[in-house]
Amino acid sequence: MTDRYFKNFMSDFVQEKATVPGIDEDKQEDSLLKLLALPYPTLSEKLKRAALDLKETIVVKTWGFTGQDIKDFSLYRGSLGTAFLLLKSYQVTNNKNDLDLASEIIKACDSSSSSSRVVSFLLGRAGVCALGAVVAKHQGNEEMVDYYLTQFKEIKLSEDVLDEVIFGRAGYLSACLFLNKNLGHETIPSSHTVSLPFSIALTFSFSNTDNLLNQKGVVIDKMIENGRKLGSKGKCPLMFEYKGERQWGVAHGLAGILNVLMHFELKSDVVLDVKETLKYMIKNRFPSGNYPKQEDMKSDLLVYWCHGASGVALTLVKAAEVFEDKEFLEAAIDASKVVWDRGLLKKVGICHGISGNAYVFLSLYKMTGSVEFLHKAKAFACFLLDKSHKLISEGEMHGGDNPYSLFEGIGGMAYLFLDMTDPTNAKFPTHEV
Repeated sequence: MTDRYFKNFMSDFVQEKATVPGIDEDKQEDSLLKLLALPYPTLSEKLKRAALDLKETIVVKTWGFTGQDIKDFSLYRGSLGTAFLLLKSYQVTNNKNDLDLASEIIKACDSSSSSSRVVSFLLGRAGVCALGAVVAKHQGNEEMVDYYLTQFKEIKLSEDVLDEVIFGRAGYLSACLFLNKNLGHETIPSSHTVSLPFSIALTFSFSNTDNLLNQKGVVIDKMIENGRKLGSKGKCPLMFEYKGERQWGVAHGLAGILNVLMHFELKSDVVLDVKETLKYMIKNRFPSGNYPKQEDMKSDLLVYWCHGASGVALTLVKAAEVFEDKEFLEAAIDASKVVWDRGLLKKVGICHGISGNAYVFLSLYKMTGSVEFLHKAKAFACFLLDKSHKLISEGEMHGGDNPYSLFEGIGGMAYLFLDMTDPTNAKFPTHEV
């Protein structure tokens, strides 16, 4: 074991069987290998049961014991993350109680977030309004859909808003994409989205869209303007800063911003800048295949969604899909090898833990159809299912600073387990649309 991750002793691929012959019962890894060899429907059911048990614990700890006192409303580490997990549970089980409880939590988060100036999906009011509208739509409550969409319209992006995912413009656009994906074409008519750079957020059927129209020049266009100011033609066309650092990762830098931009119709010169920026990152990755946290960083340590190969791999898969360029897919596969070797982290969560790293393999499985990537996703999920409780209780694995949250704690593990029941449709929460 290293300081950051557990040694991965699992095979790159294991054929599913009902039993695993020839296993030494004295070896501690045998229970994990047996799980991996189970037929997928059997394993899927085990993962679902574990997820639903975790969900009940999370609800009690984050909602039932608090007296509905919202100390942190955010989706990333707070109560809204519980509501997001409940929506996922409803989508898997069709249990309406989950949907109703999610709605109740969102209403409390709505009140708690009303004065927030953060605009992003993960930490800001945009997440509350976007999730509220989608849950209300599932409930068939059009009045609440209209309420949350109207509240979303009132969110203002000031000139000094950051460009990144966790706090900034890219995170706001993620909420717009989430609404567009989940509320359907009639909510955002395609005929209204062809030529506008901020098309998705501009075309909600609001009675008054003045605020959104006024933001046309300060979202995607503003991001590109800022990226070009720090970038360099012929080297890296786009670059962004967070707290004075030129970040590469999903959370605060290039990988996250580029991933969001690739969901929109971009001008040809912007498309070229996005492609060349990604190629610059590939060219300047570490010899190991990992990616630095920030420009000119020499320390090759982090293999996370937020920083390092895991998050960059998801962005490269998106680039391969959008641009139909094999270079990006090959680079994503190279990054996945780093995640396989060094991604069994001593943390459980989605942002910087094993749960988030599993999505690299799920994303590549959906892109390529290769069962070897599905096996690797299963391997990470099975490691968590088999060992996380014991490792956390013994202090060998970190349960997260917010141990029941969606992005730092076991909420992310529960979400992954639910996604594993239908891997062809699995998506990293809020990041893959």
